[in-house]
Amino acid sequence: MSATLLAVIIALAIGHLAPGIANGLRQFGWYRSWLQWLNAQFPEDSVWRSRWGIALALVVPLLVAGLLQVALDQPLWGFVGLLFDIVVLFWCWGPRDLDLDVAAILDAPDAASRRAAAARLYPPGVDASLDGASLVEAVFRNAQRRWFGVLFWFCVLGPFGALLYRLSVLAAEQDADALPQDTLQGARLWLSLLEWPVTQLIALALALVGNFDSVLSAWREENAFGLDSRLLPNAARASVRSEIADEVADYAESGISPSTALAEVFGELPELRDAMNLAWRVLVLWLAVIALFVVAGWVS
Repeated sequence: MSATLLAVIIALAIGHLAPGIANGLRQFGWYRSWLQWLNAQFPEDSVWRSRWGIALALVVPLLVAGLLQVALDQPLWGFVGLLFDIVVLFWCWGPRDLDLDVAAILDAPDAASRRAAAARLYPPGVDASLDGASLVEAVFRNAQRRWFGVLFWFCVLGPFGALLYRLSVLAAEQDADALPQDTLQGARLWLSLLEWPVTQLIALALALVGNFDSVLSAWREENAFGLDSRLLPNAARASVRSEIADEVADYAESGISPSTALAEVFGELPELRDAMNLAWRVLVLWLAVIALFVVAGWVS
């Protein structure tokens, strides 16, 4: 757990202070080449072109990562293993700094620049939307895939888990055009399985750091516990609406009208700003829980 906490701090610091370096190091072009190579080797009726094909894409890189994780665990009293943990988590984090991407949207001078900046929050081939609800969903989808998914599976399985999640996201999203259709469907189903516990834990954290009733209402919706549920976007939107309503009410008590507060105090895209603030609070809560486990380990 101490390695996790240290690695996350390093990943966040370098990503924010030196985004060019972080983006340059977090390259997975080799994985796309690997998928294309597999696609060229197997005929139409092979297992690669079925829903189980994603297993072939993952097994070789994950086998290498698992063997390194085991081999490096003991040398130099675990220091080499700790270094390997930090390097892999940093590599799988991001790849872009979410805070900077959101700031670029808020600071954009015109609508065209804002839309271009917002495109970084959307998957390839998806048009960027600038309405508040869509931006809230985009922030939390990116927070899940840049931060929380990697962090959760790193805590569960170590570097193997972080790489497992990152490669699964790449296969289902960024490199989707390199996969046959049936293989892509299997990759997306596999990613949904990996993200199910992450979604539930983010929603729980949102209930603790935001408005509990708003998140509870999202949990009560039909299929909230299904693999294809919209629990996270629904909970995020409800939490942001509650945050903004509370802030407007606070300003109203000071004599400022709601319309004036929204236009002059909050500025443009208040939903985007509040979504980013909530994502940070969830991450801080996750890190606080990890820190408690670290302290408990030292005490025991």
